[in-house]
Amino acid sequence: MKVLLRISIATMLISSLAIAANAQCGTWNDKPNKDDLEGAHSIYRQYLKDKQVSDIEQMDAENFGIAFENWKKVYDASPAADGQRATHYVDGRTLYMAMHNKTTDAAKRKEYADLILKLYDEQMQCYKNEAFLLGRKAFDMFYYLPDYGVSKESYQAFKKAIDVGGKNSEYLVLDPMGKLMTYLFQEKEITKEEVEKMTELLTEIAEHNEKNNKQYGAYYAQSLAAMENSLAPIADAVFDCEYFKKKLLPEFKANPDDLEVVKYVYSKLRGQGCDSTDVAVVELRTKYETLAAEINARLEAELRQNNPGYDASLLQKEGKYAEAVARYREAIDKETDNDKKAQFYYSVAYIQTWQFSQYSSARENARKAASLKSGWGKPYILIGDMYARTSRDCGDDWNTRLAILAAIEKYAYAKSIDSDVSSDANERIGRYADAKPAREEGFMRKVNPGDTATVGCWIGETVRVSFKN
Repeated sequence: MKVLLRISIATMLISSLAIAANAQCGTWNDKPNKDDLEGAHSIYRQYLKDKQVSDIEQMDAENFGIAFENWKKVYDASPAADGQRATHYVDGRTLYMAMHNKTTDAAKRKEYADLILKLYDEQMQCYKNEAFLLGRKAFDMFYYLPDYGVSKESYQAFKKAIDVGGKNSEYLVLDPMGKLMTYLFQEKEITKEEVEKMTELLTEIAEHNEKNNKQYGAYYAQSLAAMENSLAPIADAVFDCEYFKKKLLPEFKANPDDLEVVKYVYSKLRGQGCDSTDVAVVELRTKYETLAAEINARLEAELRQNNPGYDASLLQKEGKYAEAVARYREAIDKETDNDKKAQFYYSVAYIQTWQFSQYSSARENARKAASLKSGWGKPYILIGDMYARTSRDCGDDWNTRLAILAAIEKYAYAKSIDSDVSSDANERIGRYADAKPAREEGFMRKVNPGDTATVGCWIGETVRVSFKN
């Protein structure tokens, strides 16, 4: 077996010379040893028939040597077989690909790769079918021959296949070209204009076949999508408005009520230079605004329904005060956070004070607010405002002025516990300073500064008397 293996390896090493010597498309038809060649053909075909490259790789050295020796014998003498079949070129590529995949020698791998490509060239010379074979040659270069792989050579091979094949180019050229263009553009080996031109051509090929190729139309569509995905990293830098319109508008048409789709397509088109007056852009913007308004309205309604405190604050702003109070009470019943609950009580008190003149209830709610949030002065400012606002309803002039004193005391207390309300408190204290009782009135009533007095009417507070200056 070792002898056969050595013979096989030696044969492989000289095979490039054999291929170089067979430029003509020779057949066995006029050879004196035709029967012998046909026999060699039959022998090696037994080993390769219905086999893939991966199967050949698993073949033991002895059997591989038999197959290769007989293939080489018949190929050297009659590369075109009987002139009716390209079997020797195809099988040669299979054998060399197996050898290529198994070797760890870089120089041998490159040699086998080049021999595979030469076999493609010779088959085209003898049997034509260039469009198909050029595409398969480029495909092998890109996917199976790492010495070429993602390279300018592979790109040129695909480009030649497309130039020859035109609209008949196979779908398998699309995605590799997308990958190659992306890499070569990023490496500055091809220009933006070349990417645009080639992409346009490949898109035309794919769309033509998707429409007209009943057998493989779906494959072209899938391959076009794969190519576009491969081009995504450079798309923004390369393509203009029209490219993205053609690519993205079908997605919008298929999902006209999906806000995220509409938003993405609109933003992408604007970002790629589409004018704001473009018909498609206007349609997208209008649709986005409509959908956004509908969704926001629905979300807002749900938010208000599920959050009574939030709803109450909006009802208050809308002037729907009775509804606001009712929702604040719902919020109070549900809320466990004392600071938030205090704010709700304060809001109820505020509405009752300024909208409904329900002062007793308002004061009660203001006091609840203050009890729930330590050091908060606003409830006391509000109570002071209640007293000042109703002071004229407390009977004679003396009680009116005592009500003002009660208001001033609330303002003073508010700023003593909460510096945030100092400005408001001081402004009010200054405003009502001249509304304090007159010293003469106190003298007539035998009331001195610092004495206490009870305010009449609904207020009922005890205040320490002070007089205006």
